[in-house]
Amino acid sequence: MNRHLGLLVLCQGLFLTNNVAFIAINGLVGLSLAPRPWMATLPVMGYVVGGALSTGIVARTQRRWGRRGSFQIGLVVAFASALACAAAASTRSFTLLCLATLVAGYYSANATLYRFAAAELVGPDWREKAVSLLMAGGLIGAVVGPNLASHTRGWLPAPFAGAYLALAGVALLSMAAMAFIRFPAPPVRAAGAPAGRPLSEIARQPAFIVAAAGGALGYGVMNLLMAATPLAMDVCGLPFSDAAFVLQWHVIGMFAPGFFTGHLIRRFGALPVMAAGLLLNLGCIAIALSGVDLHHFLAALFLLGVGWNFLFTGSTTMALGTYRPEEKDRVQAALNFCIFATLAVTSFASGVLVTTQGWQWLNIGSLVPVALIALALGWLAGARRREAAA
Repeated sequence: MNRHLGLLVLCQGLFLTNNVAFIAINGLVGLSLAPRPWMATLPVMGYVVGGALSTGIVARTQRRWGRRGSFQIGLVVAFASALACAAAASTRSFTLLCLATLVAGYYSANATLYRFAAAELVGPDWREKAVSLLMAGGLIGAVVGPNLASHTRGWLPAPFAGAYLALAGVALLSMAAMAFIRFPAPPVRAAGAPAGRPLSEIARQPAFIVAAAGGALGYGVMNLLMAATPLAMDVCGLPFSDAAFVLQWHVIGMFAPGFFTGHLIRRFGALPVMAAGLLLNLGCIAIALSGVDLHHFLAALFLLGVGWNFLFTGSTTMALGTYRPEEKDRVQAALNFCIFATLAVTSFASGVLVTTQGWQWLNIGSLVPVALIALALGWLAGARRREAAA
């Protein structure tokens, strides 16, 4: 840990504060404003669609203004979009809410690069632990996010408008922290020198394919179930305070393992850790299918969080070995696009399935991406065994 990595961990925690609060309130605000119940999670979907649409723009701003400049632009967008969400809640404008969360996706597309930036703030031998420690910073979001949403929901006459204003303050705090981080200068490329391999060549590597699939589908399973949880608990008659409590422990599960996931990856490798994450996802689905009491939601979402951490940290570490320094911007943008595109689909599917088919069928449907991750991990393990034998 060094000062710059510590500040970036703080920025990660504030980013997750924003994300957790968005997940906790956007579906409920959307449900109260949407013309049709199945449209309730469109604001959540808008956030990730905005992220997907912004990945290419963010790659260019990273090249043009560097890590800190691009990250600060993202935080300015976070501040403005939070104010727009507050205005949407106050004026009861569903359209403005969806547009504001779409724009906020630009912030998310920037902040999801924090994990790669963390690896650049330490020596090569510490990259896995730096990524893992950055993930642990999400514990700030686990504690602050749900409590922030709960305690500020009544600040203004319109429900949750005050929570959006509080998120604007979170963005300002993150701007202040980011101002003191010094990122390494990117490698200087001589005029006319090649910019690295084509993306199509990089993407054909088995490790890249599995890193992209594991990261995107693991995030998709997590988002499919997490985005629907506040709605499902509301349908089951559980109060918002219970939903906030469940989301808090879910996010603790997502980021508390960050203190040791890096050690596990260095000892056993990324592939076994990702396989362990897959098994935890299956445990989550089994518990969710067994009942709809508070303890079922709590245990299922906690396991879902830990499973996501293993899959996402493992896939990020695996991806670090698939590109060269001069290729990082477009490769990281491609990886993030895969994640955001998957999140967009699962955010929409989450609202539709939970409001039309129910919580049980939503969990059964989540077995599809889990099976795809299992196939990808098995394929890479087999390819590596054949390579070792040869």
